[in-house]
Amino acid sequence: MNIIVYTTCPDEEVARAISHKVVSERLAACVHRHTAGTSVFEWEGRIEEDDEILLMIKTKEKLYQALEEAILAEHPYDVPEIIAVSIDQGLAAYLRWIDHLD
Repeated sequence: MNIIVYTTCPDEEVARAISHKVVSERLAACVHRHTAGTSVFEWEGRIEEDDEILLMIKTKEKLYQALEEAILAEHPYDVPEIIAVSIDQGLAAYLRWIDHLD
């Protein structure tokens, strides 16, 4: 099954490092970086607001654990957002392209 894994990064340097690592290690077919987003969240009893870069990582479910480990190895946050969702439908040719990770 194909999945999208979302993670947020504090800056372009971290986002680029994670993106290149997971693609070069064949843990992801593609990573899309969305810039200029702001997250509002509670952390250690305070409301925080930070600019972050969102990564949309297209991959295979069977690669999730290795992908998570690769993200954690590069990520500076104590508890980074790492969320995986199934791709239930999509352009068949694009979904087959993700399958080249096999």
